[in-house]
Amino acid sequence: MPKTIIQTDGAPAAIGPYSQAVKAGDFVYCSGQIPLDPSTGQMVEGDVVAQTEQVMRNLEAVLKAAGAGFDRVVKTTIFLVDLGDFARVNETYAKYFKGGSPARATVQVSALPRGSRVEVEAIAYLGV
Repeated sequence: MPKTIIQTDGAPAAIGPYSQAVKAGDFVYCSGQIPLDPSTGQMVEGDVVAQTEQVMRNLEAVLKAAGAGFDRVVKTTIFLVDLGDFARVNETYAKYFKGGSPARATVQVSALPRGSRVEVEAIAYLGV
């Protein structure tokens, strides 16, 4: 199956040897987004809510570049450094899924790149 690499300036460039997303068949596999400002490449200032907002904006830009939106997302994984942030991240995350929430896992991790408190990855379905 051929694959297409998805790249957009609307989200931060990958900070390692990976793509922002890969389209394979009817699916788009979005790499995890952390709260980097795509125009500066720097972490956004603020608490976990501000970080989650930036993460979701970055993910939205990647999805758009792939021809999708949050309404096409079927699965996400949220990585949190502190599960104590779960409720505040949920509140922010939920604003982006107005047509029903996708399947999801949330995992506590010991650390994330660049000191981020939150990272979100997604899989979207482009088929009928």
